[in-house]
Amino acid sequence: MVKKFLAIASSLVLLNGTGFAQAGNPKAQNFPVVKTPTFKKDTINIVSFGAKADGVTLNTKSINDAINASTKKGGGVVVIPRGLWLTGPVVLKSNVNLHLQSDAVLLFTPDFNQYKLIETNWEGLAAVRNESPISATNAVNIGITGFGIIDGSGDAWRMVKKDKLTESNWKRLTESGGFLSDDKKSWFPSQKSLAGSKVKLAGVMAEGRSMQEHETIKDFLRPNLMVLTKCKGILLEGITVQNSPAWCLHPLMSENIIVRNVNVKNPWYAQNGDGIDLESCKNVIIENSVFDVGDDGICIKSGRDAEGRKRNMPTENVLIRNSVVYHAHGGFVIGSEMSGGARNIWVENCSFIGTDIGLRFKTTRGRGGIVENIHIKNINMKDIVGEAILFDMYYAAQDPIALAGEKREPPKVQMLPVSETTPQFRNIDIKNVVCNGAAKGIFVRGIPEMNVQNILMEDLVLQADKGVECTEGSNIRINNLKLITKETNPVINVHNSNNITFNKVNFNEGAEVLLNVTGEKTKNIQLLGTDVKKAKQGAAFSFGATSNVLEIK
Repeated sequence: MVKKFLAIASSLVLLNGTGFAQAGNPKAQNFPVVKTPTFKKDTINIVSFGAKADGVTLNTKSINDAINASTKKGGGVVVIPRGLWLTGPVVLKSNVNLHLQSDAVLLFTPDFNQYKLIETNWEGLAAVRNESPISATNAVNIGITGFGIIDGSGDAWRMVKKDKLTESNWKRLTESGGFLSDDKKSWFPSQKSLAGSKVKLAGVMAEGRSMQEHETIKDFLRPNLMVLTKCKGILLEGITVQNSPAWCLHPLMSENIIVRNVNVKNPWYAQNGDGIDLESCKNVIIENSVFDVGDDGICIKSGRDAEGRKRNMPTENVLIRNSVVYHAHGGFVIGSEMSGGARNIWVENCSFIGTDIGLRFKTTRGRGGIVENIHIKNINMKDIVGEAILFDMYYAAQDPIALAGEKREPPKVQMLPVSETTPQFRNIDIKNVVCNGAAKGIFVRGIPEMNVQNILMEDLVLQADKGVECTEGSNIRINNLKLITKETNPVINVHNSNNITFNKVNFNEGAEVLLNVTGEKTKNIQLLGTDVKKAKQGAAFSFGATSNVLEIK
């Protein structure tokens, strides 16, 4: 079976190419080749180290002993055969391919005592968390491959919001044990987990905070399922990764990464249940993979606030293609922890089905960091709950869609000085997007001192309740846009933005207002190649905007 898998992997390399030079994008020709890790044929079976597939025996020592034996011999393949293998934390070592055969289930124990508290990283900050079920640090040439399942027992760790469950599911959960928050709207699996929810910046390393203090809220400090830190040469292929305590896949400050034919699954209500988070990584290919998770699907990060800026490691040289994201807060996402920057990223031939947002760019003041040179094309979307395309510089660490009865105040708009803490979104092109169903087609919201800028969007067909909203945007061009919207008063709204061009806009016949222009800072708006007469009113102006800011031709 191992030989069969390696043969398949080899053929995939020939079919798909090994780097950006074969990506089919002229702009990618100068990118470095991402080589597929290769491993010695030496094979070790965990059974020979005493492992038992009875679902009761804890196989932590057997699996880690097998990995250590393999790496000491120069590496090879460590095989997990069919069966259900219960284990504690597994640490991957250099030149080792952990291979799960068909019908193999690697199940991580829900016994929290098996996971020690360690110094690590959480959402871009230095923090204390529980040891990850799978980890590697400073490893070279590593792989996790095969056709099996890795299950993180995340349901034992996660808190759950009442509003995300049906009444019967909530009743079943609360009757199983655990503890409720003071407002009875959240369930926690243990007293330590509940206690942690009441601690500001729980787990974050701070002066004067001892390890003993972290121990009192240990259960709250959920680990990411797989954390690969400062590694070079990573192959994740064929496996299913599911039910993570927090994020599923977290390559951190690593390079030369291939994620291929991987399935990532989490319950849709899984708090922090991201699919994959590339943080401060470079030279990455993600392809032919499927994500169905509880938070962002495919996400780009690079550290948070001052710590991220000090690290100064952007996520760069990334190709994402031929992949599908089902339920998630966002299909493809950058941010919000992007303080080290993100650049030179290609996303192509992907589908987002039922995600809260399709293409999601999020940040906030204080982050700093520059997101630039992002190239997106050939994207399908269906049943998007919120916005198909979103740029938001007022991210507030909330779910993108408000829960029932939840009230959210709009952000306070004020001009602040530009500094290293000011984030930037610039030089981004998005081409050939078809969306069948969304609450809003396009949403752009910059900040007054640093607009979202230099954005090209073209060849878009967007069926949505609302059309386009642009606030604090600069140098944005939208070409060949077809909008099929329920709301037509207005179809497009532009506020306090400049150098905005709409070229060849097709919209509903008889729309009330095609373009609503507001804000005293708005200037240089163009509406080109568009049959304005299809609307009852071509343009409206208010709140300081006047007709001389718009050119129609």
